[in-house]
Amino acid sequence: MTILRRRPTFATLFLSVLICQSYPVLHAQSKDRAGMTGEQLFKKGCAACHGADGKGQPLDVRGFETEPPDFTDCHLTTPEADLDWNSIIHLGGRARSFNRMMPSFADELDDQEIAKIIGYLRTFCTEPGWPRGDLNLPRPFVTEKAFPENEAVLTTTIVPSHEKGVSNDFLYEHRVGKRGQYEINVPLAFQQGTGGTWAAGVGDISAAYKHVLADSFERGAILSAGGEIKFPTGRASKALGGGVTVFEAFGAFSKSIGSDGFLHVHAGLEVPSNTEKAPKEAFWRAAFGRSFMEHRYGRAWTPMVELLAAREIVAKTEPEWDLLPQMQVSLSDRQHILVSFGVRVPVNERASRGTSVLAYLLWDWFDGTLFDGW
Repeated sequence: MTILRRRPTFATLFLSVLICQSYPVLHAQSKDRAGMTGEQLFKKGCAACHGADGKGQPLDVRGFETEPPDFTDCHLTTPEADLDWNSIIHLGGRARSFNRMMPSFADELDDQEIAKIIGYLRTFCTEPGWPRGDLNLPRPFVTEKAFPENEAVLTTTIVPSHEKGVSNDFLYEHRVGKRGQYEINVPLAFQQGTGGTWAAGVGDISAAYKHVLADSFERGAILSAGGEIKFPTGRASKALGGGVTVFEAFGAFSKSIGSDGFLHVHAGLEVPSNTEKAPKEAFWRAAFGRSFMEHRYGRAWTPMVELLAAREIVAKTEPEWDLLPQMQVSLSDRQHILVSFGVRVPVNERASRGTSVLAYLLWDWFDGTLFDGW
């Protein structure tokens, strides 16, 4: 979820609506709104502060210091999902821990009217090529999402059996322009080696780039492709790294299913710089799940399952299959801080592979600081 500009913005959006007296206007004319378009509703209730062009009225016109957002700025508005805008209009600022002076419009506007206003607000972004935030579907542990985003994720993986170890992966993702995203992953591992001795240190650091190839808000689908380089920064002798540079090419597809369900598909090929040290490997992954909202716009609970497979190409061995059931939960009212817990269970080759326990903490930093939105 993202909330306009650096996130006081959506609060200022509706706080300004209140200050500009849109609420009384809509209330007074509630009997005369039948058949009004989104543009007409916007101009009746919002344009006094936001301007007919959506860029916001100047200070001497609006009469207060808080600056309204610029709806024509696609960088700020397209990451927003309709659900977030709906929640603020229905419940007021408290819905996403913004200013409580923003009232609820649930008694003044019905769902259809609110949808009309949101639809009209979307027309202010006239630049093509910006994927809508509605395509930013819940994040699995392993399967890559197709949507470009601005997030920081700390993932902890515990392997209590076989090659025992604990790893912490620090992932930073940054959107580039309309359709790109780069990411950097820094692992810190604690690994049990031969003889029962433990080693700790930085693992193999990786850098990746992902680019959206096609997207459709109407179909709820988005397709991306990218590449990754994993550098041999971890000590292979201590089982902290692979000891070889690995190049990866991948594709990712995400699709919404109905109003709350989703599917991610992710496949690719890993090619090491030295095939004597590490094999070429193909992988394919899928994740599917559904989100459940408390009280329609409250905390999100998202159970999902990943099906993971990998196979060495040259050796032509049987693929290794894993199942990874998990539960993601939003913590903050703004839903930009989330946690997830899961268990990765081998389906085959269990003699050589152990079950893993995973957890992550996700911060969508474009929505505000760690301390905002609670």
